[in-house]
Amino acid sequence: MNEAKRLYGRLGRAPSPIRRGLPRLRGFLKKNAVMVIAFFAAAVTTVIVPVDKAYLGYFDFKTLTCLFCVLAVVCALRDIHFFYALARRVVRVFKNARMSVLGLVYITFIGSMLIANDMALLTFLPLGYIVLSSTGKRKYMAFTFIMQNIAANLGGMLTPFGNPQNLYLYSAFDIPNGEFLRVMAPPFALSVALITLCCVVFVKPEPLSLPEEELKVDKKRAALYLALFALAIAIVFRGIPYWIGLAVIPAVLIFADRKALAAVDYPLLLTFVFFFVFAGNMGRIGAVREFFSGLLGKNTLVFSVLSCQCISNVPSAILLSQFTDNWRELLVGVNIGGAGTLIASLASLITFREYCRNEPGKTLAYVAKFSAFNFGFLAVLTAFMSLIKLTY
Repeated sequence: MNEAKRLYGRLGRAPSPIRRGLPRLRGFLKKNAVMVIAFFAAAVTTVIVPVDKAYLGYFDFKTLTCLFCVLAVVCALRDIHFFYALARRVVRVFKNARMSVLGLVYITFIGSMLIANDMALLTFLPLGYIVLSSTGKRKYMAFTFIMQNIAANLGGMLTPFGNPQNLYLYSAFDIPNGEFLRVMAPPFALSVALITLCCVVFVKPEPLSLPEEELKVDKKRAALYLALFALAIAIVFRGIPYWIGLAVIPAVLIFADRKALAAVDYPLLLTFVFFFVFAGNMGRIGAVREFFSGLLGKNTLVFSVLSCQCISNVPSAILLSQFTDNWRELLVGVNIGGAGTLIASLASLITFREYCRNEPGKTLAYVAKFSAFNFGFLAVLTAFMSLIKLTY
């Protein structure tokens, strides 16, 4: 009898499957807060605009395909430590803290143009932490993370695939390649100058050295994945039909690296799907359409920047594109609007999460410094682009 009671007690104290799953669920929801918000926003609008055949017209399948292909190939390249090895080799060229921080920031800047801003941060933030912590320069950790974040958001503006909102607007408005680069070159050039100036002013040229580390990259796999990456980029630039990439890239990765397919940021893809529904439904509500059209008609650039501060840059691009044909100012606004608040860009939330994980207990100081630099960048870029927008 006593043994039965002890057994019953142990069984009674054992957590139920539901209780065991709650922490995982909370972690998933916290990590993918933007997707959850997008889902509820879409669900609410379906009450106002019932589901019908018009919903099929909401989705930009080319954007979703391009984003999936780029993310999948980038995950494969990350699995063989390609970007880490490349970044480490570049950083080892520099001999002091200032030049190393500049190297880390520039690598993130260039990476965002090639592999998208969030993937650039996930790839290069850990390198920044390793470099600074292993060389005793943790005092520059917050500054470096913030500059890497700004570099990722603003560096990605130059290419259609650098930021998710670029990919959407590039496809939605069928923007010519040359025109895209012409519009985004001025804010990009100013961003490079501002980031460089900040690194020179706020980081001293203190000597440092990186620890030795044996790291090999599989050259055959690297060549294969770079070929797939070139295919994905060709699809983005409309050189190849998007359905070819959707067929070829997953088929190759199933045999070469299934983990890469599993590691794709599917919540980001679902975020796009939910915001397509939300934006499409909002565009069919007469009062909403007139309200947004009126505001955007007055100043598309400023209103799109302000919208990013409240609902982030990707949903702002999808939503506001329903109410204006002024894609130039909208494109600029949702790119420079990624600077500012923590929620202005998904990339900023990624940086914040990584910093808190590596430097617990310093959250408030980070947020204060993050806000000072980001709003400074936002103010300068918005003022500059407001002055030159007549050249569009």
